[in-house]
Amino acid sequence: MAGHSQFKNIMHRKGAQDAKRAKQFARLSREIEVAARLGAPDPDQNPRLRSAISAARAGNMPKDRIERAINKASGPGDGAILEEVRYEGFGPGGVAIIVEALTDNRNRTAAEVRSTFGKLGGNMGETGSVGFMFDHVGQLLYPAETASADDMFEAALEAGAGDVVTDASGHEITTAPEDFHKVSAALEARFGVPREAALTWKPQTTVAIDEDAAPTLIKLLGTLEDCDDVQSVCANFDITDDVMAKLAG
Repeated sequence: MAGHSQFKNIMHRKGAQDAKRAKQFARLSREIEVAARLGAPDPDQNPRLRSAISAARAGNMPKDRIERAINKASGPGDGAILEEVRYEGFGPGGVAIIVEALTDNRNRTAAEVRSTFGKLGGNMGETGSVGFMFDHVGQLLYPAETASADDMFEAALEAGAGDVVTDASGHEITTAPEDFHKVSAALEARFGVPREAALTWKPQTTVAIDEDAAPTLIKLLGTLEDCDDVQSVCANFDITDDVMAKLAG
């Protein structure tokens, strides 16, 4: 997968993600609840809910927990009204970063995100300051051994995907947001549940990061992800295997 890829980001921080499964499930549940409350609780009538369920299945979230999240959205609620917010800014090396959150207190979340940027060599900007550098897309990631490059390419395009990129790390399938669930369902029926599936922000270009800036950048992204209200963090960096090897050594 050329340049930046969510797949690479996941692999770089896989150990930390394995230790935070419960927190990831909480984020997935929160997105399902919000999607169900904003639209119909029936995924057949609610595209956003269908996408949220697809992401939850890709994250190995148990079926009963998915159903509880939907049922919770249909209940009277606990008084907390979650609001969607997006923050944009720059990290070390001029890397553009988009942070998406669900919060019941915009001031608290904004202060935490701004403080994290400031402490770790970044700068939070205004909404729109970096968003134009990204495309909002659906993205599915399959291991390389799932299928041959030709089989995955043909299946994905037949399902309605916009692009397929394959290398030794795996298959990255990109879709328009409105086609995400349709493509997810078709590929899951043929190849099984993907390693990752989500709506995300895909950078149009990437910024090469050297071994001096990489440690602080990785720490910044990880710390942003650890914020309780944060749902996702996307960035346009590219760290080469050589730089990663030096950091690991």
